[in-house]
Amino acid sequence: MDKDLEDLSVRVGAALLERKLMLACAESCTGGWVSEVVTATAGSSQWFERGFITYSNAAKQELLGVRAETLRADGAVSEAVVREMAAGALRRSHAQAALAISGVAGPTGGSPGKPVGTLCFAWVLRGGEPTAETLHFPGDREAVRKQSVIHALQGLLRKLDEASTNIRVTD
Repeated sequence: MDKDLEDLSVRVGAALLERKLMLACAESCTGGWVSEVVTATAGSSQWFERGFITYSNAAKQELLGVRAETLRADGAVSEAVVREMAAGALRRSHAQAALAISGVAGPTGGSPGKPVGTLCFAWVLRGGEPTAETLHFPGDREAVRKQSVIHALQGLLRKLDEASTNIRVTD
């Protein structure tokens, strides 16, 4: 595995272990690449609970509970959908942290409003609301997908750090 991905996975695992959290992934265009990266890390069974590969809209609905109305109104590549994917991954797993990815990796499938390289991400911790963002990555299909895996895991680290910062100890 790529050294950068390996190092990132180790950091994610350490952060989840420190907080005693398990991770679930809901992936579309990455096809399970995030789950592959984290499970390539020795000991990941202590912090990785499961992955959902929901490439089709039907899979997003059936496995994660994404609403048909959301898919119709916003499309599969949207912040609304990835929020529902992340929330669904928590509801349908034993994890306490989840991430979701949906996008247009290319080389075809883009549109003027959502060109190739458009990716939507969401992260959520149990008891909280999902946060989402949309980014545009350059490159061919593999480059777009790899950048997506990296960004999803880096975003999870940020989410975990934010949650830790928001916890206040009182006397």
